[in-house]
Amino acid sequence: MTALFFLYRTIGGVSAISRETLRINEEIRIREVRVTGADGEQLGIMQTKDALKLAEDLHLDLVEVAPKARPPVCRIMDFGKYRYEQQKRDKEARKKQKVITIKEVKLRPNIEQHDFDVKLKNAQRFIEEGNKVKVTVMFRGRELSHPELGSTILNKMSEALGDTVSVERTAKLEGKNMTMILSPKVQKAKKTTTKGGTDNAKNKDASSDSQTL
Repeated sequence: MTALFFLYRTIGGVSAISRETLRINEEIRIREVRVTGADGEQLGIMQTKDALKLAEDLHLDLVEVAPKARPPVCRIMDFGKYRYEQQKRDKEARKKQKVITIKEVKLRPNIEQHDFDVKLKNAQRFIEEGNKVKVTVMFRGRELSHPELGSTILNKMSEALGDTVSVERTAKLEGKNMTMILSPKVQKAKKTTTKGGTDNAKNKDASSDSQTL
């Protein structure tokens, strides 16, 4: 079950209370509590039984949101509605999360240029989608005696992708395969420089020279 949290502002800052430690209605056994109304109005300190009666009269719940305060702080709310809305927000947040997966591109040590270009386009597409790419060179038989061919192909792939990638794991021979993992590189925003300072100073100096002449 997804953990639910309340954020409640206290004198020392904002504290988070999880559903696992949250006490509701009759679970609140302390004698006095500080109560906040459903609309955020501060109702002050009152007997817990009176706060429960008030919440019951409003067909709402009394929820302990700051148990470590003295006295503990409780809020009158529709907890069922809150829990439903919280779960809905959590679900929407999960939908928006970008899931990064590792896509694989397989090559041969003697791959022809046309086939290499096709694999390169696939790798570029995976990177543009925000995925990592595992580039694998597959060896057969005697090809294993020339691992440098695999390193050459992997370096060629990395260089072809250029500044769009960073090498997360360098080429490594594992059994009959040599692999390398590339990840999308976060593009830094280019700084825009405006003509000012130096150019203006040059113009000013040129103006002064013309006036002196």
